[in-house]
Amino acid sequence: MSLSNKKIRSGRFIIDYSNPVVMGILNITPDSFSDAGKYYSYKKAISHAEKMIEEGVDIIDIGAESTRPGSLPVPKDEELKRLLPVIRCLLKYDIPLSVDTYKPEVMQVVLDEGVDLINDVYGFCSSKAMDVVSPYDCALCVMHMKGVPFNMQDNILNVDVVSNVYSFFNRIVNEFVSKRISLDRVILDPGIGFGKDFYQNLILIKKLENLRYSSLPILVGLSRKSFIGSITGRDPSDRLFGSISAMLASIAHGANFVRVHDVAATKEAIKVWQAINQSS
Repeated sequence: MSLSNKKIRSGRFIIDYSNPVVMGILNITPDSFSDAGKYYSYKKAISHAEKMIEEGVDIIDIGAESTRPGSLPVPKDEELKRLLPVIRCLLKYDIPLSVDTYKPEVMQVVLDEGVDLINDVYGFCSSKAMDVVSPYDCALCVMHMKGVPFNMQDNILNVDVVSNVYSFFNRIVNEFVSKRISLDRVILDPGIGFGKDFYQNLILIKKLENLRYSSLPILVGLSRKSFIGSITGRDPSDRLFGSISAMLASIAHGANFVRVHDVAATKEAIKVWQAINQSS
């Protein structure tokens, strides 16, 4: 099946991205850079997810392994131990569920549980990951990263960042095609803050349309990130205003999906931005 008119297949859902789509972040890790394990417990994770649903979130992205700079890998069994109870509870809600993982073994289990999107910070560079997701109808978020979370900020790209990211998307998308993975499942994420320096992050936001490969939708995840702190001087928990500004700039430059911590504020800001842009 081939979709058009800005729609994408995502498991149980067809997601219309003709208007900006808000992906809410649900970190169930003890060491997240942004919320310091605030939702690590099952009860708090579910409560926060329900709050995001009330606020109008479009997708919930569940992550059980931190990808902050310097973070270490979590064993797959531990990752699944954190993920599965939360997934099983949230499946009863009429909301697309995404899992933020790069491990093929974890992808397999959560897809069998019924999640709708796999968000891979390694951009499906693993052939095994591609083979796992191929037979499903889940959406696939392909993120660009230089290095791995533990050392990515020690290996900053030293080439034209826009060309490098575009070339990466070109390679991965062509591999999808070769494996008969339909492109109406694919979302591209330039990986703001993942192996990029301060100015490269700003350039990527400004040049988002230059990254759009094969007319595919673009996701940006920049909520509370360090480049915002470099501009504002604020700690991660106090970067709401800067995050909202960067999010709106990203939408203005072509982002279709935004991955955020603060759903209510994001939805309200988008409404005002759209009302101004659509006025005659």
